Amino acid sequence: MDKKEILIGSLVGFAANFIGLVLVGFLMAKFYGRSDGVYEVLKVAGSENFIGKLISLGAILNLICFFFFLRKNQEARAAGVLTATVLIAVFTFLIKL
Repeated sequence: MDKKEILIGSLVGFAANFIGLVLVGFLMAKFYGRSDGVYEVLKVAGSENFIGKLISLGAILNLICFFFFLRKNQEARAAGVLTATVLIAVFTFLIKL
């Protein structure tokens, strides 16, 4: 596999997870009727030890990216997204320790 394509897939995976995390934070702020921004929701999540759950929910966008790359026959990029997802899972596990 081409290392450049795997790197691109990894970057897409990390970006998708970040976008998903911001989206989940935004939805939580709106769902609970808070006027706080996404930053405040993430700050509270960090202090109340449920940031790992938000990161995991943010990783749902990686699933969409993974299957998109598979459908386009870009297996190396899909492998990069999978690599990013595994690294995010390990990071989330370490946060919860």
